[in-house]
Amino acid sequence: MYYEGLGRRKTATARVRLYPDGNGQILVNGKPYQEYFGRPTDTIAIRMPLELTQTEDQFDISVLVKGGGITGQAEAIRMGIARALLKVNPEYRPLLRKKGLLTRDARMKERKKPGLKRARKAPQYTKR
Repeated sequence: MYYEGLGRRKTATARVRLYPDGNGQILVNGKPYQEYFGRPTDTIAIRMPLELTQTEDQFDISVLVKGGGITGQAEAIRMGIARALLKVNPEYRPLLRKKGLLTRDARMKERKKPGLKRARKAPQYTKR
């Protein structure tokens, strides 16, 4: 028996499973999350929904994450955990919503335009 949540950020997708009666172990693609994510900001982001709801040691969490970069994956996992916690207890919704953990961040990388060097960077203008 587990609770599942899907989180996305940029091109990263995370499938999160919360197993009740756990001891707070978080595995990301088969590795402990501290080992998978080197930066402390990413590990803090992952733990945020659990700390808000005070459920750090109540679940074992298994995550399958694909695509994107490291920080995008961390934020996708954060959203997946928040959505799975809602299935555990719907009363967490106002708390998680207030911190913005349930809102999908729609910002994506802007595509490169023809005639420009990047999405918006243009070649230098020469008058003569």
